[in-house]
Amino acid sequence: MVQEIIYLTQEGYQKFHEELNYLRTVRREEVAARLRVAREDGVYGENFAYESAVDEQAFVEGRIQQLELLLGRARIINGNGHNGATDCVGLNSIVTVQEEGSEPERFHIVGSAEADPSLGKISDESPLGRSLLGKRVGESVTVKAPAGSFVYRIVAIEF
Repeated sequence: MVQEIIYLTQEGYQKFHEELNYLRTVRREEVAARLRVAREDGVYGENFAYESAVDEQAFVEGRIQQLELLLGRARIINGNGHNGATDCVGLNSIVTVQEEGSEPERFHIVGSAEADPSLGKISDESPLGRSLLGKRVGESVTVKAPAGSFVYRIVAIEF
């Protein structure tokens, strides 16, 4: 069975690794302590604190498994991603684009696990990210999104 590679920046890898370490060493123990206290408080079927702690334990353990899988499949992207080009958009590029009549916008192209549009990090699998990959400064791309089509011109690429 071929496992999908998950592309992460060094920063993203470190963030997920720290979260995993925190969950294993701190949160697991906190939840276990809550479970011990809740067990002492009464009958399991009528004990909201116990049920809540069990739910939280399941969430923490699920997130630990999710992070272990993610980090196990991770490939750290350095420079301009894995496309090898030095003058076009790839993973880990920071791209400034401009729609006609609008202010320039800046996006960091990252793998889907690391995407966070509120921080300007967009996935290489998103409509905009996919459209930008392989393009150079001065080129225009048309992005088809649920709200309609948008044309962006690439103003700058940082690697």
